[in-house]
Amino acid sequence: MNLCIDQGNSRTKVALMTDEGKMIKHFIYKQFSSAEVERLFDLYAITDSIISSVVNIEAAIVNTLNRRSQHFVLFDHMTPVPITNRYDSPQTLGQDRLAAAVGAKKLCPRENLLIIDAGSAITYDFVSEEGEYLGGNIAPGLKMRFMMLKQMTKKLPLVEVDENELIPLFGKNTRDAIAAGVIRGVAYEVKGYMRTLSEKMPHFQTFLTGGNAPYVLNNVRTSLTEKRELRYEKNLVLIGLNEILVFNKTT
Repeated sequence: MNLCIDQGNSRTKVALMTDEGKMIKHFIYKQFSSAEVERLFDLYAITDSIISSVVNIEAAIVNTLNRRSQHFVLFDHMTPVPITNRYDSPQTLGQDRLAAAVGAKKLCPRENLLIIDAGSAITYDFVSEEGEYLGGNIAPGLKMRFMMLKQMTKKLPLVEVDENELIPLFGKNTRDAIAAGVIRGVAYEVKGYMRTLSEKMPHFQTFLTGGNAPYVLNNVRTSLTEKRELRYEKNLVLIGLNEILVFNKTT
């Protein structure tokens, strides 16, 4: 069994997976430590592990994973991956973005892929049907946009939105106007990328992932006119990490 760890800015997602990609268990931690790693190894028949992080990883976590795993991968820009990375500066590409690209390719191996990760920031990445990562864009995330409206104006409030809330086209009060401006703004971004790609290529698959994906998912789907499938996969990064681990074990 493989232990896959995706350490983000605000939480750590963990999955136990088989080499074939079947997810056995899934956990989310607000705080993650070497003690949690020890507990997972004590409870489950884990043999191999991989960790990816957008923050500095505690040395104790790395040491514990390395000590208790038969095969351990500390995922960075030097780690071999099963797609070709064409990014000009691989050392600056977020590991979560590359892992999501690998995960999408695992799920749709013969498609052009648009991968949208709605986390603290929103990233838009593209992988060709030949398996080449060709780059992507970074935009402010939902909470960042709400915060900027609050912090950079004198009177606008900080708005919170429920992830299942269906946003109106136009708000009739300040709260709804901000919610609609932010959520629908992101929805139209997503549709814009999909529309542009549809003009350039006959077929592609769009994946949506990330902790804030549910906030925009329904608002994108209800107003999407393009005949393109939008596939929500909340564990896309973990699927990619597992595939990278398996790739390194077998090459």
